[in-house]
Amino acid sequence: MDAGDVHARELDEVVKRYRTSATSGLTDAEAAARLKEYGRNVLETTGGRRPMSILLGQFTELLVLILIAACIVSAFLGEFLDSLAILAIVLLNGILGFVQEYRAERSLKALRELAAPKATVIRDGREILVDSSMIVPGDLVIVGAGDRIPCDLRLVEEHSLEADEAALTGESEPVQKNAEAVLGDNTPLGDRVNAAFTGTVVTYGRGTGIAVATGMRTELGRIATMVSEVALEDTPLQERLRKLGKVLLWACLAICAVIFGLGLLRNVPPNEMFLTSVSLAVAAIPEGLPAVVTIALALGVQRMVKRHAVVRRLSSVETLGSTTVICSDKTGTLTRNEMRLVGAYVSGKLYDVADGTDKEVRGLLSRALLCTANFIKTYERDDVSLETAKTNPTENAIIEAALSSGLDPAAMKTGIGFVDEVPFDSSRKRMTAVYDDASGSLFAIMKGAPEVIIERSTSAEMPDGIVGIAVVADELARVNADMAKRGLRVLAVASRRLDAGTEVTQDIEEEMTFAGFLAIADPPRPEVYDAVEKCNVAGIRPIMITGDHRATAAAIAEEVGILAGDDGRILSGREMDAISDERLADMVVDTDVFARVTPFHKLRIVRAFKKRGAVVAMTGDGVNDAPALKEADIGVAMGIAGTDVSKEASDMILTDDNFATIVAAVEEGRAIFANLKKFIHFLLSCNAGELLVMLLATIGGLPLPLLPIQILWINLATDGPPALALGVDPPEVGLLNKPPRPRHAFLFDRREITLIFVQGFIIGIISVGAFVLMLYVLGKDLALARTMAFSVMMLSQKFHAFNCRSQTRSIFAVGFFSNPWLVLSFISLFLIHVAIIYVPFCQEVFKTVPLSVNDWLLMIAISSIPLFAMEAYKFARGIIKRIRKEEDEYFGLFPA
Repeated sequence: MDAGDVHARELDEVVKRYRTSATSGLTDAEAAARLKEYGRNVLETTGGRRPMSILLGQFTELLVLILIAACIVSAFLGEFLDSLAILAIVLLNGILGFVQEYRAERSLKALRELAAPKATVIRDGREILVDSSMIVPGDLVIVGAGDRIPCDLRLVEEHSLEADEAALTGESEPVQKNAEAVLGDNTPLGDRVNAAFTGTVVTYGRGTGIAVATGMRTELGRIATMVSEVALEDTPLQERLRKLGKVLLWACLAICAVIFGLGLLRNVPPNEMFLTSVSLAVAAIPEGLPAVVTIALALGVQRMVKRHAVVRRLSSVETLGSTTVICSDKTGTLTRNEMRLVGAYVSGKLYDVADGTDKEVRGLLSRALLCTANFIKTYERDDVSLETAKTNPTENAIIEAALSSGLDPAAMKTGIGFVDEVPFDSSRKRMTAVYDDASGSLFAIMKGAPEVIIERSTSAEMPDGIVGIAVVADELARVNADMAKRGLRVLAVASRRLDAGTEVTQDIEEEMTFAGFLAIADPPRPEVYDAVEKCNVAGIRPIMITGDHRATAAAIAEEVGILAGDDGRILSGREMDAISDERLADMVVDTDVFARVTPFHKLRIVRAFKKRGAVVAMTGDGVNDAPALKEADIGVAMGIAGTDVSKEASDMILTDDNFATIVAAVEEGRAIFANLKKFIHFLLSCNAGELLVMLLATIGGLPLPLLPIQILWINLATDGPPALALGVDPPEVGLLNKPPRPRHAFLFDRREITLIFVQGFIIGIISVGAFVLMLYVLGKDLALARTMAFSVMMLSQKFHAFNCRSQTRSIFAVGFFSNPWLVLSFISLFLIHVAIIYVPFCQEVFKTVPLSVNDWLLMIAISSIPLFAMEAYKFARGIIKRIRKEEDEYFGLFPA
C-alpha cells in the first residue's frame, strides 16, 4: 500500500485503499493477517558494522601498515625493544580510533527508541491498548495530548489537534491539524495538516487516524534507511596523512634500493646490505607521528569543550579548519528559539518591543491575554498563575510580554467572569473568548490570522475614534504585509459587546471592532551577526537550511547577513524536487537559503555542495537532520534541543546550541591544523637529519654514528614532548582572515617541503660532523664519538623545535617563553639526556660514555647551529619581502 499520496486523497478513498473502517477499524483476524504480511511496526537495523570489523579497520591505514612492517622488521633484526615500542603505538591508535567509530554506529539504536511503546487502536469497534509494534496498515489509531505518534497516520477526525513535528520537519511551532483538508500531491511534509507522523508528539487536543505506514515504510523509517546508507568518508586530515604515508613508503623503498645497490658496488655481502638498508628505512619512519597526532587532536578536543563544543571524532577537529560551507538550521541555532513580542500596531501607530509599557500597547496586550487558553484555564484552576506552556510558543510570547509590561492577572480578573469560548481551529484560524462584567453585559475578544479577523470586522479603533473598516482596509493590509515580509508572525485582535444571555457560538464572531496587530518573532541570537561576519571574512559561506516558510527564512537570513540582498537566492524544497542533482550542484553556488525542505532535500544539499568540492559543516537537532549530519564532513548536533538520533549521527555537539560556537570551533580547528603542520614539519625534518646521518655513514664506509636504540629513543621519547608542545602552541593572530585550505591539498607546499629537507640536512651534517671530528680529528674512541653524535642530534632537534613555531617570524619576536610547554620539554629532555650519559644503567642501555666539560661546550655550540641558521634565513627573507613591497609601492606611483 502506497502511503506517499494519502494527504492528497479524499478520506473515503483512503479508507477504501486500506480496506478498513473509519469508525470500527480492522477486525482482529484482519489485523493478524496484515501483521504477517507487513511485519512488526519497528525500525530495523541494516548493515551495521560489527565491533570486530571496526577494530580491524583501524589497522588498514597506510601509515599504520608501514609501522606494522617496521615492527616486524625490527623484531627480525633482533631489536625487540624497538619492535615492542612501535607495537605499543599501533595498538594505542587502534584503540582510540575504535572507541570513536563505535560510538558513531549507535544512531539507529537511538532512532528505534523514538517508537511509542503502547498505543490505543479501535478493532472490531472496541478501543484496545496494544504494543505499538503490533500496529498494522489500516488500523484505526487514537491519539491525545502527550502521546507519541506510533505510526504514520491519515487523520479521520481531530479536535483542536496539534503536534510538535520539530524533530522531523524543523518546524518551530506545533502544527495545527485538519482532518478534512485534501492537499496537493507535492505538499511538503511540514504542511500535511491532515496527517501525523511516527515519532512526533501530540501537544494539544485529540484525534483518530488510519495507519497508512508502519516500520521502515514510515517517514521516520525512510530517515533510518538514509542514515544506514550514508557511508563515513575520510576527513581531510586522514586524506593528507594517507598521502604522507605514501610518500614515506616510496621514500623507504627508494632508500632500500639505493643503499642496497651502493653496497653491492662496494662488494659488501648481499645479506649484510639487506639488513643495513632495511634498518635505514625503519630509521626514516617517524614512529611517533601517529601517537603525537592522536594526542594533539585529543588535547584540541579538551580545549574545544571549554568553548562549548564536544567533538566525537578526533579527526573532525582538524576538518573544522578546512570548512568552506556551514549549513545551519534557523530555529535555535541562528535564533533564540524563543517567540517574543517584537512589535505592535495600535490605533494607527506602529510600536516596537521597547514600547511594551505604552498605554496603547498594554491595552492591546490585555485583550490578547484574555483570549489565551492559559488565561482561560486560570478560571478552571481558580488561581492566577500564568506559567507559560511549552505547547504553544505564540501564546507564551503574549503572556510574557503582558507580564513584563506590568499587567496583573489578578487585577484583570476583578469584576469580570469567564463565560465561554469558541476554541481555536486550524480551519477557522481564530479563537474567541467571552466574558461578563459588572454591568451584566458580555464582551467578546477574538484573536487569530489577520486576514480572518479583518474580514469579520466592520469597524476599527483609530486615533480619532471608531471608523469603518473600509476606511483603513488598505493601511491594515499594507502593515500586515510589511510585517509578514520581515518574517514576523502576525496576530490580529478584535472585540465587540454582546447582549446579556447571548449564546456563545461561531455566530458571535461577526461585526467585530478591529483593535490592532501583535508582531511575534523568534529573534536572532545577538552573537550571530558577528559570527556571520567572521565567516564572510574567513572565506566560509554560511547557508540557512530550514523547514520554515520562505518569508520567515528570508527575513532572518537577510537580517543576520546570510542572504545577500537582491544578489542572494532562496530555493524551496518544492523547487528542488523539479531539478536534477547536477542542476542543484550548479545552483548551490549562489543559493544562500533553502526553505521548506524535507530530510531528503537536506541530504541532497549537502551532497551538492560536496560535489562542488566544498568541505561542509551541517547543523541539526532533529531526527530529520540525521542523514545530512552523517553525510556532511562535519555533522554538528545541538546539545540542548538535539535528539539522541542527531547527536549519535554527528561529529560535534554544541552544548549551547549556538551558531557562534561553530565559528569559534572553526577558528580552533584552524589553530589545531597550524600546530599539526608545525609538529609534523618538526618530526619530518628531524627524521630527515637522522636518515642523512645513517646514509652518509653507509656511503662513506664509516661506523654507524647512531645505534638503532638511540634512533628509536630520539624518534619516540625525545621528539614526542616537543612535538606535543608544538601541538598546543598559542594560535597566531588573524587565523580567520585567511581562506580555507583546499580539501585535497598536500600537507606542505613546495617551499615548506624544501625547508624540511634543508633543515634536516643541517641537523644531519652537524651530527656527522661532530662524529667525524671526535673520531678522526680529535682521535677519540668510537663510543665517545657516538655519544657526541647522539647528543648533538638530540640537542639540535630540541633547538630546532623553536624554529618550527614560525617559518617567518624570529623566535625572539614570537617569544622564547610564550609556549611554556616547549620550554619545559626542552629542559626536561636535556636533564634526561644528562642522566643517559652519566647513570650507569642508562649507559649500558644506550651505549653512552661520559662527556667532559669541553665536550659539552663543543656539543652545545654545534647543536645551536640550526637555530641561528634559521634565524638568519628569516631575517634575510624579511628584508627581501620589505624590499619587494617598497618596490611595488614605488612603481605603483607610476601608472602604466
